[in-house]
Amino acid sequence: MVIKALTNFLRLEASAGILLLIAMVLAMVAENSALRIFYDALLGTPVEIRIGDFEIAKPLLLWINDGLMAVFFFLIGLEVKRELLDGELSEPARVVLPVIGAVGGMAIPAAIYSYINWGDPVAMKGWAIPSATDIAFALAVLTLLGTRIPNSLKLFLMTLAIVDDLAAIIIIALFYTDDLSLTSLSLAAVGIAALAALNRRRVLSLTPYLLVGMFLWAAVLKSGVHATLAGVVTAFFIPYRKVPGAERTQLERLEDDLHPAVVYGILPLFAFANSGITFAGLGLDALLHPVPLGIAAGLFFGNQIGIMGLSWLAIKLRLAQLPQGVNWVQMYGVALLCGIGFTMSLFISSLAFEQGGPDFAVDDRLGILLGSTLSAVMGYLVLRFAPTRRSANTS
Repeated sequence: MVIKALTNFLRLEASAGILLLIAMVLAMVAENSALRIFYDALLGTPVEIRIGDFEIAKPLLLWINDGLMAVFFFLIGLEVKRELLDGELSEPARVVLPVIGAVGGMAIPAAIYSYINWGDPVAMKGWAIPSATDIAFALAVLTLLGTRIPNSLKLFLMTLAIVDDLAAIIIIALFYTDDLSLTSLSLAAVGIAALAALNRRRVLSLTPYLLVGMFLWAAVLKSGVHATLAGVVTAFFIPYRKVPGAERTQLERLEDDLHPAVVYGILPLFAFANSGITFAGLGLDALLHPVPLGIAAGLFFGNQIGIMGLSWLAIKLRLAQLPQGVNWVQMYGVALLCGIGFTMSLFISSLAFEQGGPDFAVDDRLGILLGSTLSAVMGYLVLRFAPTRRSANTS
């Protein structure tokens, strides 16, 4: 009975978002109770891998953020490649509006955050935090609305989120890197060359790609560039070809195999490890601190202004058109949902304020929680009471 109930839950489209919410609540409960000492000790547990003189030694928290999240970005890379070759991103006419919306949804939140925190060099490291969209949470909210939401609106949101993820990868590569090691970068280049050779020789077995990908991850980790980028690079070389007699390509098979582990395992674990916000001594002054205020305002106001503004402009200039069966109120509701930053915002903030001091470790998460919650609630309410095309025609 329990197994059947669990199976039915995992089949729900909203289950991924629900698990993230549960993980977030559990982390905050642990951090604000007698369990705090165990929570902190767990995340601080040292974990080492040593082969001769080569070693990787990090606390468990960084293994989650640098290691498991590389698998998450590997999955994103697989999805992006598939969409580029044979999906939404392969049809330019259907991509124009989500791409333009994504540009607005990244530029305006970053501008709002920068305006509020201008002049503070440490706080300015977080300018990209409110530009991220958590697709799992956003789709979970859409799923709660059932048939009121046309499929074209879901496709718009998913395509916008894919473009947003691509932009986030580029931002991480350009702006969130440490001192570079030329030796490690050279080893990473060797790994990329090996992946390219495997793909060019039409090797269909996934094992050599994954082994080289692990080597590439270790080299990138030691190079100073964030290790999650190794996951994206490896994904782009996975063959989009079928083994003789197979129904799916190797990329699609790997994507399907990884998806449950990432959505139901890695992302909730990441949320649990990074959402432990203490509410001790929390007051209005903490909420009005420029860092959380900038993040919350960027997520909530920046996304709706940027996405709606540029989408409206693109349609008025006839560069794009509204998705089929969608009205402007529904577009506004989705623009609000894009302000749910959560896991992606938490990830970027962990990079931005890694050396920013202990105060920022609380402030940035507070802003992410506030901005994402407001965006989720308001987005749901707008979409719940928005007139559909059918009801509008009837009236």
